[in-house]
Amino acid sequence: MSERYSGYQRLEFDYPDSRILRITFNRPERYNALDAVGHNEITYVWREVDQDPDIDCVILTGKGKAFSAGGDLKMVEDIIADFDTRATTWKEARDLVYNIINCGKPIISAINGPAVGAGLVSGLLADVSIVGESVNLTDGHTRLGVAAGDHAAIIWPLLCGMAKAKYYLLTCDFLSGAEAERIGLVSLCVPDDELQDKALEVANKLSNGAQNAIRWTKYSLNNWLRMAGPTFDASTALEMLGFTGPEAAEGVAALQEKRDPEFPKGSPL
Repeated sequence: MSERYSGYQRLEFDYPDSRILRITFNRPERYNALDAVGHNEITYVWREVDQDPDIDCVILTGKGKAFSAGGDLKMVEDIIADFDTRATTWKEARDLVYNIINCGKPIISAINGPAVGAGLVSGLLADVSIVGESVNLTDGHTRLGVAAGDHAAIIWPLLCGMAKAKYYLLTCDFLSGAEAERIGLVSLCVPDDELQDKALEVANKLSNGAQNAIRWTKYSLNNWLRMAGPTFDASTALEMLGFTGPEAAEGVAALQEKRDPEFPKGSPL
């Protein structure tokens, strides 16, 4: 294992084949929910990947029964309570999206279980997203009481169209793996027991291909996402603003108490 990956605490690394790096969310006891450490690591690992001369492709997956259950409640509580934490999280949320977009190596996500909120960012921003057929996906932000920041505004409309994007982002309804593939939100849906093999098959195809051609094609296509940068930046700022208000406080309380939220009625907007 390269020394560049030796200091990570929430991510596990291995090489399933020559010049292919596999990154695994490694907090299975919490369904790979991202605490502050994990959020920072998944944000900045892509800079390491981009600069690693020994790999040509990356697979991202989760250990255990989940891909990643998003940000854990302790992290959300800290964001609500503390301005500095909120500001740091806002910077990391922006950096995560742009670091994935700007990473030259093709990224494949093997979404093996629940993928929610912040955990869904890298799954859907991957260049090839593969989901197991039993998996359910949801963005989850408005159910928490904040705007759908993170990644939704920059890529959901491109993947599945504005009508579907609005429906699922406003309602936070869950999508099955098959439905996510049908509407174009993910690249492929496969039987659960074939997920990891399919991800490795695609990774080998990309790793054995013309590297300049593949990386320059990724760069060119991602200009669609770069053009949507101002829309994305506004969405993350509004998400952070939401953490200062009563809706986020009620959303967290509802999750802790395992009940439906009772959000305040009306809005000054």
